[in-house]
This record gives sequence, structure tokens and C-alpha cells, in this order.
Amino acid sequence: MTEICSVNAAADGGRDGREVVAASRLARWLSLAATPTFAIMAVLTAMIGGGQADMLCSAGHGLSLGGMVPMYLLMSAFHSAAWLRLISGRRASGR
Repeated sequence: MTEICSVNAAADGGRDGREVVAASRLARWLSLAATPTFAIMAVLTAMIGGGQADMLCSAGHGLSLGGMVPMYLLMSAFHSAAWLRLISGRRASGR
């Protein structure tokens, strides 16, 4: 138990409990911001895109897995864990 307490005391730099709680809440909300941000960036990139150059480069290749849109979609999927935790927590508390 003393090892855990000393690690926590070293990690928070001697801050009081309110600052640690505030930082924890801010980190949680920032983690929730990643998924919709990347999803919006994927939609905007698909809509605005690079114009004719993108169409010419991807013509004849079928489904294009390269580029920014698939990257943003993958980043959105990888960052969705925070949303899944939030949803599962609400379902568990509702039961």
C-alpha cells in the first residue's frame, strides 16, 4: 500500500486533490473529443478532397485504401474506446 501511495504522490507532484480531479476530468473529456473530431475530418476530406488530382490517381484502382479519409476513419475507430466505456458505464448504472 505504501508503494502505491508514494507513486501517486510522486505522479501528482504534490498537488491537492481538486487539481488532480480536475485534470482527470479534463483528460476524460479530451479523450471523448478525438472520435468525433476524426470522423468530421474524414467527412470534410472526402467532400472537399484534393479535387481532380485525387480522382486521376485513384482511377482504375478500385477501392482506394490509401489517403487521408481511410486514415481518419481508422483513427476515429481506434479512439472510440472512450465512447464505448462511457456507453457501457451508463448502461451498467441504469440497471
